[in-house]
Amino acid sequence: MRVLGLSGSLRRDSHNRALLRAAAAALPYGVELVEWDRLAELPAYDEDLDGAAAPEPVRALRAAIAGADAVLVATPEYNGSLPGGLKNALDWASRPYATNPLRGKPAAVVGASTGVFGAVWAQAEARKVLGTIGARVLERELPVGQADAAWSADGTLRDPGLQAALEELVAELVAQVEPATVAEAA
Repeated sequence: MRVLGLSGSLRRDSHNRALLRAAAAALPYGVELVEWDRLAELPAYDEDLDGAAAPEPVRALRAAIAGADAVLVATPEYNGSLPGGLKNALDWASRPYATNPLRGKPAAVVGASTGVFGAVWAQAEARKVLGTIGARVLERELPVGQADAAWSADGTLRDPGLQAALEELVAELVAQVEPATVAEAA
């Protein structure tokens, strides 16, 4: 089983990428998290560029989502909302609307920020956008505030309660895949 990780931060060593790595380590045996790290390559959404000849990074994003069993988004908060690059990626992924690769796909959102609230507003915005696109979005959130001091040397969260919450969230996300897989096999 494969979970696609999307970080809303473009920084290589961002707290949200660290959160994806911590989530990967918390996944059950047999489940892998693959991070799609080409967010910066996506052009601004333009319907004139879309369709069969969409730019290669767009086709790669859509293929990565289609090839995943679930999606985990880790987002910082920019100006009280989603980073523009992440919103742009979700806009590209949302087309064609009726058959987009996120439609019906289990998805969860987590977030880390150096502030106290851990990107709570951005997480809410991401869940709203994913739900509008047609993903099956977990209502659970995981805000990691003061992220500059949140990590242990082994990459886990220092706060045992946050680490346990991350483990529960990824377990719930994986559990959402199984009902869809069973239904498809029937």
